[in-house]
Amino acid sequence: MFLSVFDMFKTGIGPSSSHTMGPMVAAARFLDMMRASPFEFAGLRASLHGSLAFTGVGHATDRATILGLAGLTPETYDHAAAEDTLAAIQSTHTLTPPGLPHLRFDPKADLIFDYDHALPGHPNGMTLMATDPQGDVLLQEVFYSIGGGFVLTEAELAQGRAEDEGAPVPFPFKSAAEMLAMAKSSGKSVAQMKRENELTRHGHATLSKGSARIWQVMNDCIERGLSTEGILPGGLNVKRRAPAIHRALLDEAGMNLAPPHQVNDWISTYAMAVNEENAAGGQVVTAPTNGAAGVMPAVIRYWLDHVPGATQSKVEDFLLTSAAIGGLVKFNASISGAEAGCQAEVGSAAAMAAAGLCAVMGGTPEQVENAAEIALEHHLGMTCDPVKGLVQVPCIERNALGAIKAVSAASLALRGTGDHFVPLDACIETMRQTGEDMSEKYKETALGGLAVNVPNC
Repeated sequence: MFLSVFDMFKTGIGPSSSHTMGPMVAAARFLDMMRASPFEFAGLRASLHGSLAFTGVGHATDRATILGLAGLTPETYDHAAAEDTLAAIQSTHTLTPPGLPHLRFDPKADLIFDYDHALPGHPNGMTLMATDPQGDVLLQEVFYSIGGGFVLTEAELAQGRAEDEGAPVPFPFKSAAEMLAMAKSSGKSVAQMKRENELTRHGHATLSKGSARIWQVMNDCIERGLSTEGILPGGLNVKRRAPAIHRALLDEAGMNLAPPHQVNDWISTYAMAVNEENAAGGQVVTAPTNGAAGVMPAVIRYWLDHVPGATQSKVEDFLLTSAAIGGLVKFNASISGAEAGCQAEVGSAAAMAAAGLCAVMGGTPEQVENAAEIALEHHLGMTCDPVKGLVQVPCIERNALGAIKAVSAASLALRGTGDHFVPLDACIETMRQTGEDMSEKYKETALGGLAVNVPNC
């Protein structure tokens, strides 16, 4: 099993990797299918199902689907161009994707929110259709957005979870137990094994530059979030809090009597800065998803700014270790809130961040595995219940607390020998089972939990 660090950490746009990035990626793939087809198309239609329908408006799924069908992608997204494109589509009821003829598309009639028919493969399902001049479907494909911006067709999902078809890697661990066994036999750290796996697909320069780019985008997002004031879009009138908290922390920095727990406020503010940017549709890095995008950057920034001896040269090790743990969670359970609740998003992010922090602070592979397990274990059962379907309440604060838990988990693991009672594999399997048993109303549908017990206006 191999999942690249560049698959786990992808640059995209908020507010949701599953609901915003995924539909755009699916649309791009469908346009490629149309370009390769012998048919002459005249129009497009799309239907959203399950969580994509229930929280689609709050997660900007409608907007993302339309922009994706117009040819825009998360990697090259430009906000001004997107706004111009949407305005033109609303006015002309026409899509003009590159390499295809003008296509009829009325957003009100041709984008369907199907609340009654969930697709069988995954809660985040969508059907894309290309039609002839009479409106008859000539080409149709079902896509599933399975979390973190990953998208599979119906056939691909049916083939199973093993998605990698590249060259063999030297350390093909599919479980934490295999990872630890390989680390013991090779004498290598988790980061070293992951690096050797990556080098079968990328050169040293690509890996180095790519890792530096991931952290740069993460850190830039923190900085924007720390300096941008205002009200988040969507109608809840949630005020951005990170800038004010950051200013207060800077003012208190020289105080001799500052309480030790103040460092938690720094960690929280870094995480909230990212997720406030995400909620506003800004550029973020999936880590492993957009909804959980604040945990990893917050822990890395905490380590660099507040831990003696931290050095930016080890950020790559942090990312590689985290990606190794994230790959295990994705392969053996889920990173999708629509599939397994928020335990799969913030819980997975906390496990990844805890493992990365433990590694760069000198932890052994056994301690790294322990750190990931502690962090994930104490998110088990967490539901995904966004108020008004927006990635704001409780999502922003959940990232802050997830980051704090990650730091605590790493610290506890470093205080031990690596021996512990619950293996990470057992914790991941428990998360999978818990998600499977969880009521659908608590899995990113905004039909239960805080989403129905807190006024939406």
